Amino acid sequence: MPADIQEMSADRKQEWRESLRAGLSAKERSALARVKMPELEAAARARGFCEVNSGLSPEMAVQEAKRCLDCASPSCVSGCPVNINIPGFIKRIEAGDFLGAARKLKETNALPAVCGRVCPQEIQCEAHCVYHKMKKAPVAIGYLERFASDCERQAGAAAAPGANGNSGVRVAAIGSGPASLTFAGAMARLGYRVTVFEALHELAGVLSYGIPEFRLPKSIVRSEIAYLQAIGVEFARNVVVGKTLTIEEMKARGFQGFFIGSGAGLPKFMHIPGENAIGVYSSNEYLTRVNLMKAYQFPEFDTPIARGRRVAVIGGGNTAMDSVRTAVRLGAEKAMIVYRRSEQEMPARIEEVHHAKEEGVEFLTLTNPVEYLSDRSGRVKQMRVQKMGLGAADDSGRRRPVALAGSEYLIDVDTVVVGVGTDPNPLIPRSVPGLEVTKWGTIVVDEETMQTALPGIYAGGDIVRGGATVILAMGDGKRAAESLHRSLQGEPAAR
Repeated sequence: MPADIQEMSADRKQEWRESLRAGLSAKERSALARVKMPELEAAARARGFCEVNSGLSPEMAVQEAKRCLDCASPSCVSGCPVNINIPGFIKRIEAGDFLGAARKLKETNALPAVCGRVCPQEIQCEAHCVYHKMKKAPVAIGYLERFASDCERQAGAAAAPGANGNSGVRVAAIGSGPASLTFAGAMARLGYRVTVFEALHELAGVLSYGIPEFRLPKSIVRSEIAYLQAIGVEFARNVVVGKTLTIEEMKARGFQGFFIGSGAGLPKFMHIPGENAIGVYSSNEYLTRVNLMKAYQFPEFDTPIARGRRVAVIGGGNTAMDSVRTAVRLGAEKAMIVYRRSEQEMPARIEEVHHAKEEGVEFLTLTNPVEYLSDRSGRVKQMRVQKMGLGAADDSGRRRPVALAGSEYLIDVDTVVVGVGTDPNPLIPRSVPGLEVTKWGTIVVDEETMQTALPGIYAGGDIVRGGATVILAMGDGKRAAESLHRSLQGEPAAR
């Protein structure tokens, strides 16, 4: 862990600093092997909600940082939706300036400790690493981002940069998920008075209610919120914009710019027979009960949860993986992923699939539920599934699943969690006249500026994209802040 550096002897620290000053050639750097993230052993972690990944030690972080070739035109930066100065923070780690690395990260990213844990670096920044051209493992950018931000937090040295002037202009962010938090941080650094309005009693949206403790500890989320408060962001909980407060009323209170980041919190179901049976949850309800309402600590907390013995989770994304791994921790004797495509088409992170398998999750791919059967009390007891084949590619580029005739069979279950996606909440779009929405209920924006059809109102994250990743939502929030700032300053939109 990063704290290890504080326990080194004076001689060991001096030896370590001298080793950092030793220059390496590109050939020597590229010969270094990528570090492996330390993690809890599968059997132990499956019995509780402790974080799975343990973090790099200082020596591991420096060793990995040495692999960075400091490219003249770093393609990793263009692969990052928030354009972090990746070589800049990594070179500070290599030099042993861990707090400097954290400060460099926060120049462009208000949530580095979150991103270092949950962002799919393997298909973004790391996917663009020059090492791929050499047929070698990319630099572990996500591991290093997590390391630097954890060092800062553990040292109690989080720097709160001063605002760039003090315009006094009030702006609002609706919802407190990653898109809104990024927007708020960027606007606060530019000198605006920012208030984030959240409908729930807990801040951070999907970071709090959707992602389990074993992937993203709530203490990490709280520390990121505290940083935003330190740079001047204000938070208003239990405010349902569109119901208890409207945007017109907010304008009357002096707000001059708005960002809608209310997410996509309405669960999707498959509309098959038996879906209303007792014991059939949406992934939203299941994870919210566990993560936000602490049902895994029942009866200490009074939110109950079904602790099924035979649990089937429908879907193949990160939410499905979070749900099935939660079921394992709640004591499931058999936990299954049921997915209608093959494993190669799964949108979940490779790491999450790997961890789920280590923890004993069974994967039923090319399988789709067609009916849930209940006992006399109305509780689900079985599901009828159908085997699938793969046909031609659909609009997503993945091969379309095709039902195989005569392939149906029954599986015993007592809990089902449906994790096949979410829809945007229609409350805000319906409450703002003139706001343009798609047939799916997402808000239409200019993709370059994130401005809606209404001047002064911007939107981003899942309310625009449907279900997407944390880092893409953050990229939306950053672009919206840049665009709103130019608008408020009377400057033309950047193109």
